Amino acid sequence: WRWLRGAARPGAIGEASMRGKTVIITGANSGLGRAAAAELLRMQARVIMGCRDRARAERAAREIRAEVGERAEGEDSGELVVRELDLASLRSVRAFCHRVLQEEPRLDVLINNAGVFQCPYMKTEDGFEMQFGVNHLGHFLLTNLLLGLLKNSAPSRIVVVSSKLYKYGEINFEDLNSEISYNKSFCYSRSKLANILFARELARRLEGTGVTVNSLHPGIVRTNLGRYVNIPLLAKPLFNLVSWAFFKTPLEGAQTSIYLASSPDVEGVSGKYFGDCKEEELLPKAMDDLVARKLWDISEVMVGLLK
Repeated sequence: WRWLRGAARPGAIGEASMRGKTVIITGANSGLGRAAAAELLRMQARVIMGCRDRARAERAAREIRAEVGERAEGEDSGELVVRELDLASLRSVRAFCHRVLQEEPRLDVLINNAGVFQCPYMKTEDGFEMQFGVNHLGHFLLTNLLLGLLKNSAPSRIVVVSSKLYKYGEINFEDLNSEISYNKSFCYSRSKLANILFARELARRLEGTGVTVNSLHPGIVRTNLGRYVNIPLLAKPLFNLVSWAFFKTPLEGAQTSIYLASSPDVEGVSGKYFGDCKEEELLPKAMDDLVARKLWDISEVMVGLLK
């Protein structure tokens, strides 16, 4: 049962302390992000929850605080902070980063966790296909705007949540915005392949700065990420039973994110891909440096970093 789920044991990472460290987690009000926020708060980190829906995020923050328990007040104790961040809006990303840069003296870990999964064709505020826009471009801009703070806080870490489904994606530079054709499954896989290529290229650019970048897949997890997946009504009881038996819990799925954010085992490790807290091999298309550099250059133009 455990082998089928490939689950890392919760708590297997150990009781590493994150006291005095600041962590940003996107999409931290549910699923993997919420689980990671709770665990890092338990390790006494200052956790900034970057979430689209502020009301839901505030509710999740209250629940997390209740689960973790109130700690004694003091500058070294854990803290949970909610900030509005809509990755489908470059304006929102810029506003979020502007506030972080004004208010936060340091940033030790950035976890690019939020994602959209197999949604019907729709566009972001800026006209990008939603999955590519949120999963890749929103995080691309976010990370670039916070790079200066991450460098000043070095040694610091960037963690990029991808998916095993990257294997079914292709970077089609002729139709990055899916204007010609759209398949929700392939477009999700494309965005997750883009995550890995981005992480590898960023790691190359950050060599010698003290900032590390690694990507990961969390495995198959029971979250609300699959809300756009249509399951026939009669099949839902069976699906729920199978997911309960074989899918990871959010806490189990978040273990690799927590590991890459906090473990001394990966201090100085960069440009790698992890699953179940272990380094894994990538397909050649996810290690294509020419494609990674071209994607980076085009992404810079798409998000307005270059005119």
